[in-house]
Amino acid sequence: MKKLLNQLYITTDGSYLHKERETLVVKQNGEKVFQMPLHSVQNIFCFGHIMVSPGLMAICGEKGVGISFFTGYGKFQSRLQGPQSGNVLLRRAQYRQADANPEKLAKLFVAAKIANARQNLMKHQRNHGRSKILESVITHLAGSLRRLEPEIDVDKMRGIEGDCAARYFSVFNEMIVESRKKEFEFKGRNKRPPLDRVNALLSFSYSLLTHEIASALEGVGIDPYVGLLHADRPGRLSLALDLLEELRPWWCDRFVLTLINRNQIKHSDFVQEASGAIRMNDETRKAFLTQWQERKQDELQHPYTGEKIKIGLLPHIQAILLAKYFRDDLDNYPPFLSR
Repeated sequence: MKKLLNQLYITTDGSYLHKERETLVVKQNGEKVFQMPLHSVQNIFCFGHIMVSPGLMAICGEKGVGISFFTGYGKFQSRLQGPQSGNVLLRRAQYRQADANPEKLAKLFVAAKIANARQNLMKHQRNHGRSKILESVITHLAGSLRRLEPEIDVDKMRGIEGDCAARYFSVFNEMIVESRKKEFEFKGRNKRPPLDRVNALLSFSYSLLTHEIASALEGVGIDPYVGLLHADRPGRLSLALDLLEELRPWWCDRFVLTLINRNQIKHSDFVQEASGAIRMNDETRKAFLTQWQERKQDELQHPYTGEKIKIGLLPHIQAILLAKYFRDDLDNYPPFLSR
């Protein structure tokens, strides 16, 4: 079992990160504001204009600490990672699967995404009463799951996934409580850049989780860039994006809805860029990340292993199960299905 290590988020523009012996030091305006042992860091996420010393980059690469850079509103820019761990036999098995039979895993990723999105809608109905609009989409998603036949090819799967995502997001606004709809009206998914507050929150959380998944995959020796559902593209974390599909409805979407519906985030907590992009202001982003880390400390019972684990370990558990499948230790990969 992989220990749940710390994720360090740097959100203040102009921060300078460097190493001091075996520790990571953060300076702002020339003053040391934070210091911690490098062995207790798993990933460093830098938002905005952050400077990192070459010495720190080198030692992070040696110790397997990932450094990811994002714009102020959460758009991914680049990622630094040391040599990939794991053995060549595991990666060869992964590549053979991706080349010869991507449909088997791709179907599981798509099915889990649809099932977990459907669970979100059903959970809202249980808590807030039945809705004909939601009921229609719930029925449609159930029908789409039945359309994922054994012989279906990846292109058709992508078509079903895209249709289900559009249906799901067409009623996402229904899951925002009435008292918050005026401040956080959601008219549909948009990105690159996000043009409203709900999309800004969703995109930010998806970016965070994608790179946590990538680190989990690298931790067990799987190549996060070679996917089965998402096509290969230079610099694209295709397999991490595959795993994101099954996790994001339960993790990211519910997290964002909780922040909005519990009035933990406000309309005034955002700024609009000249480009029209909407992003959280600095203080709100820090609060978001604090809540994100606290959420990862909550526990759930894993539906496949039956173990109680911290939510932050979920990407690592799924990566381990995927590695077991590639090694033929499991007949099938068990995707995460929420309850």
